[in-house]
Amino acid sequence: MHTYSESFDVAPSDLDELNHVNNIRYVEWIQDISKKHWHKATTEDIRQSMIWVVRNHNISYQKSAVLGDTIQIETYIAENKGPISTRVVEIKNKNTGDLLVKGTTDWCLLDAKTFRPKRVPEEVAALFMS
Repeated sequence: MHTYSESFDVAPSDLDELNHVNNIRYVEWIQDISKKHWHKATTEDIRQSMIWVVRNHNISYQKSAVLGDTIQIETYIAENKGPISTRVVEIKNKNTGDLLVKGTTDWCLLDAKTFRPKRVPEEVAALFMS
């Protein structure tokens, strides 16, 4: 399985009124890392012919992150079935290794012209499963 990861520091704009990272921000990070992984692994031709839409987000919040924490975020594709690709994202405190959030998202692949569901092509699946 091919993983993609990055790290960054929590910024003041990430916080809610309790001075913890806002739950909505975690969802944004999940979507951002998913898109970055897609762009890194694929060609412009592939990206022009197919698009992804979220079918379902399942997010488990374990611990809070606060200003100054360094975040380590990692994603990978767990499974492809027909047009559905199940992506896992783990968000951890880089210094402690503590799991903060785990997200599992079902993304549905669409043909970019017709917007109809499209089976994940083997050559695309191979880019993420190797």
